[in-house]
Amino acid sequence: MNDLEKLEQDLLQAVAASGSVASLEAVRVDALGKKSSISLLMKRLGGLSLEERKEKGPLYNKIKRRIEQAIESRKVALEMAELGAKLAAERVDVTLSARPEGEGRIHPISQALDEVLAIFGAMSFAVAEGPDIEDDFHNFTALNIPPEHPARQMHDTFYLPGERDGSQLVLRTHTSPVQVRTMQIQKPPLRIIAPGRTYRSDSDMTHTPMFHQVEGLVVDEHAHMGHLKGCVTEFCRAYFEIADLPLRFRPSFFPFTEPSAEVDIGCLRKDGELKIGGKGDSGDWLEIFGCGMVHPKVLEACSIDPHTYQGFAFGLGVERIAMLKYGIPDLRTFFEADLRWLRHYGFAALDIPSLGGGLSQ
Repeated sequence: MNDLEKLEQDLLQAVAASGSVASLEAVRVDALGKKSSISLLMKRLGGLSLEERKEKGPLYNKIKRRIEQAIESRKVALEMAELGAKLAAERVDVTLSARPEGEGRIHPISQALDEVLAIFGAMSFAVAEGPDIEDDFHNFTALNIPPEHPARQMHDTFYLPGERDGSQLVLRTHTSPVQVRTMQIQKPPLRIIAPGRTYRSDSDMTHTPMFHQVEGLVVDEHAHMGHLKGCVTEFCRAYFEIADLPLRFRPSFFPFTEPSAEVDIGCLRKDGELKIGGKGDSGDWLEIFGCGMVHPKVLEACSIDPHTYQGFAFGLGVERIAMLKYGIPDLRTFFEADLRWLRHYGFAALDIPSLGGGLSQ
């Protein structure tokens, strides 16, 4: 075996023996670098005769190409091996159980609505619903709200673009249109509650452009103010879970009821805190919703004879009673989608109230 063959075999063995890309790079420098054996041979070609250059030049280049090919092939194999080892070391066991997620919370509005529906459900009220977008008749005219009433003004009501027939739709300002629609399609006796979203152009600490209402309606031949007071009293005592909660009915005015009243509940104010219930020397009153006997014009608008039937109605804001019961100071936080707030004020599970707190058994 001549010196060239031995050199080639030694270099190929060194390439094959390389166990990493780094060691292979060292072999490449020794075999093909500026000071390598092959480079020295290539430099000596200049001192040889023409015939010797023709003979040995192609031979040196052939050895160089075989070494380069061996190095490239070994490099690919080593890189694949190193990648496989890295993937094996960083493998994720997908068979492991998923990390437990945080428990969801029920929003106070949903909780309050469920409590209200449960209480009135025990009083045999049925739930009625209607559209959020209403026409002038159902939202205003049928409810005895005259054209000059402030509720019809642009700064109080969200009006939609006019229709082709000249009429104008609005985002309902209360859920009373549901009462109108129910009286139009059902005959008395009626006993319904109408929960839903309502919209008014107002926004501050105690008002939001969108909020929730629950309105109640009873229509039959014998309904009177005493029935209204008894129904409202039983609801308030059941919702706030205070059996002797004081209530006061103050004369008021609503276009769709006559007579009308504001409902106040007893409360105590001390050291900047408000406590529902109790009426002593330091007691106070807090208005929570309105009510009254259905106006005869409203019954007539719904094709119900006011000489035969009469009824009562009431309405309350869900956010307002939720703030009072759960101790929430700012109405706007209901709609901020803050998970920290929801974890604090939310409910882990539906807590249907014990109706024994106010309803007669």
